[in-house]
Amino acid sequence: MGKIKVTRCGKTVFEWGRRTFIMGIINVSPDSFSGDGIATVDDAVAQARRFVDEGADILDVGGESTRPNSRPLPLEEEMKRVIPAVELISRTVTVPISIDTMKYEVAVRALAAGARILNDQWGLKKEPRLAQLAAEKGVPIILMSNQRDRGGYDTSTGRDTGFYPDIITAVLDSLKQGITSARTTGVPEENIIIDPGIGFGKTWQQDIEIMRRLRELTGLGYPILIGTSRKSLIKMVLDLPAADRVEGTAATVAIGIANGADIVRVHDVRQMARVCKMADAIVRGV
Repeated sequence: MGKIKVTRCGKTVFEWGRRTFIMGIINVSPDSFSGDGIATVDDAVAQARRFVDEGADILDVGGESTRPNSRPLPLEEEMKRVIPAVELISRTVTVPISIDTMKYEVAVRALAAGARILNDQWGLKKEPRLAQLAAEKGVPIILMSNQRDRGGYDTSTGRDTGFYPDIITAVLDSLKQGITSARTTGVPEENIIIDPGIGFGKTWQQDIEIMRRLRELTGLGYPILIGTSRKSLIKMVLDLPAADRVEGTAATVAIGIANGADIVRVHDVRQMARVCKMADAIVRGV
């Protein structure tokens, strides 16, 4: 198939290839790896407004930490964190909100509260009903390749166990499984977005290889989201704490755009909006 050209999300139309779109991260979680967790709904709304002013095209709201070895968050606690935030943010800004969750119940409530995109960090492996929900509601779904369940990366030691002889093959296989599941369930192809899952069950060296070979994912024909912001591949190269990884993130964003990324998921919207504009001028001629 040819690459998807347009995805509609409520009143918003994403024309892929025209420019890079920016997803601003809103973590309503006190234990976010990046140190940017938000404690109150009012703070989440203030950040949402600021991100939109700075150039965010999508706001990604999540309540459960995805740091390695973090404990699963009980359903009711995740609901308590994210649903009021989604509801109030959706009343405040006009850009689409995505809900970053692997829980079907949270996704249902979030869509009812005003979210318009599902962001599944397990690519339907943990909760296949998310595909059915996306099909029923006619909303886009982001399918991420997550290797934390396959033994390729020992998070306690940070060492590669050698499970994946080729990480791109593993990522492609994972994404193909998610895409097949979504399409079989009735999700239109234009409502599927893929994410290679930087930092999820890969070593930092494998993350760098994915960034270097990102264009190999374009053959699947779907828009590509990358989430490198402040992550451990930057820590391992620059030896800096999360709050000081803006320049490292900028490098990964620029290279990601050059290698085919359509959406970048970031903590530092103002700075990355400038990086995207400059990279798009070079790569896309806009």
